[in-house]
Amino acid sequence: MPHPSSDRPLGVAVIGYAFMGKAHSQAWRNARAFFDTPAYEQKLLVGRDAEQAAAAAGRYGWQESTTDWRDVLSREDIDVVDICSPGYLHAEMAVAALEAGKHVLVEKPLANTVAEAEAMADAARRAAAHGVRSMVGFNYRRVPALALARELIAGGRLGTIRSVRSAYLQDWLADAESPMTWRLDKETAGSGALGDIASHLVDQIRFLLQDRVTAVSGRLHTYIPERPEAAAAGAPAEAPARKRQVTVDDAAWATLDLAGGAVASVEVSRVALGRKNSLQVEVFGDLGSLSFDLENLNELQFFDGTLPVRQQGFTRILATEPEHPYLSSWWPQGHVLGWEHSFVHEVADFLGCIRDGQAPSPSFDDGLAVQRVLAGVEESAAAGSALVPVDG
Repeated sequence: MPHPSSDRPLGVAVIGYAFMGKAHSQAWRNARAFFDTPAYEQKLLVGRDAEQAAAAAGRYGWQESTTDWRDVLSREDIDVVDICSPGYLHAEMAVAALEAGKHVLVEKPLANTVAEAEAMADAARRAAAHGVRSMVGFNYRRVPALALARELIAGGRLGTIRSVRSAYLQDWLADAESPMTWRLDKETAGSGALGDIASHLVDQIRFLLQDRVTAVSGRLHTYIPERPEAAAAGAPAEAPARKRQVTVDDAAWATLDLAGGAVASVEVSRVALGRKNSLQVEVFGDLGSLSFDLENLNELQFFDGTLPVRQQGFTRILATEPEHPYLSSWWPQGHVLGWEHSFVHEVADFLGCIRDGQAPSPSFDDGLAVQRVLAGVEESAAAGSALVPVDG
């Protein structure tokens, strides 16, 4: 397997220039400015439309663009491949890149199916034996307040964890006239709100508790079964839009049993009118509890149950101090961070692992574990919310 020469920067390629490609590109532009990373260069941006890919490359700071993702496999100046394509392409791209000796970062969820995720995890293990690193992009692990929450839990401040309540609510699909996209087609997306945003919650529960899921029960629902196709370029404004069937869920609910004895609830929706991007997590232990909402992502609410009753109450922690995770590289205390900073942290951590020869986290095995939980939720829903054992 090829390895970069020690006397040149790592060459990076990103596949995809839309929502996630844009988010990852800004991270690559900023990671080296704020964190101690190995030297790297933004070499190549890959996209299907040549004109749009070239324009995006210019805006996002990439040296070149191409429409063929396989170009990254043969180029000796590409060492890191960041995959931001739709889920159905993840397995083929990631396995090929790993086999070509490229370090690989893949946006979540790892894949559309358990079989694809298993193939990716197998390829990652083989590549790791040759020093090739891989990671799945669950960026919320890198939100400082949630990283702090994990530290509090690991430090015993909540005691024995009894339960977790989690929800991820959005409303970008609440309008029945919102057009059909690849995210609403099972062939390209794998699932709807389940894979798109419940994957974040499952990973966050595993991350915070450092525990694994042993069984799940779940339910899926599609509120809007048909949506209009997006208008074709040049089509008359008065032309009626043809309807297409939605083949994924709009919302999902699940209960997770964890090996350590805790029980977690998961609720996700992309039609929850009024909620824009609200990832909510509450963790309850026998000594304390904590609460987080992504729409206030710099804040963590902590309840210390060991205090005298007359002193008890939720304490608002503004996670912007230099002592908080990642914050020493940013601004003076009180100067808040945003959603995009989590991707900068992700890229910086991944590069650090490549430099130091360490296994990045979350690994493809972590992504596989999440995929098994999602598959268990689907199986449970199909069986009428039956309890399904999983290895998550």
